[in-house]
Amino acid sequence: MKLNWGTSIVIAFVLFIGFIMVMVVQMMSSAELEHDLVVESYYQKELTFQEDLDSAQNAADLEQQVTVEVVSEGVQINFPSEFNVSEIDGEVYLYRPSDKALDFTVQLQLENREYLLPRSLMKLGLWEVNLKFNYKGEDYLIQKKIRI
Repeated sequence: MKLNWGTSIVIAFVLFIGFIMVMVVQMMSSAELEHDLVVESYYQKELTFQEDLDSAQNAADLEQQVTVEVVSEGVQINFPSEFNVSEIDGEVYLYRPSDKALDFTVQLQLENREYLLPRSLMKLGLWEVNLKFNYKGEDYLIQKKIRI
């Protein structure tokens, strides 16, 4: 049997469509290829994006920086000595890229310039710490990736 060019084109299209369909079904049914949005309220977060940029710039402009570091007891946040801790109001949001079920938020309750998040609250792995606080009417945002 001899194939003409029209039949060859139809066979090529059918094979191509079949290949695409197999790839789509494979990607849709694979659990390891599941991709969720990074945050649930993506569009609401987008509306506050400029405010977050301004808050991050405020934090970068500080003479003494707020530090976020991993210590043996957990994650320690150190505020500059120029800050009066009674005027700081904020929260720490810990984001786990690999498992959104582990994400949590802690309200800042400062007694001194150091705040410690206990290691027992976090599983081993990569975390993103988002520290948002207000001091004397100015908003500040510090973001840092850490590994516990």
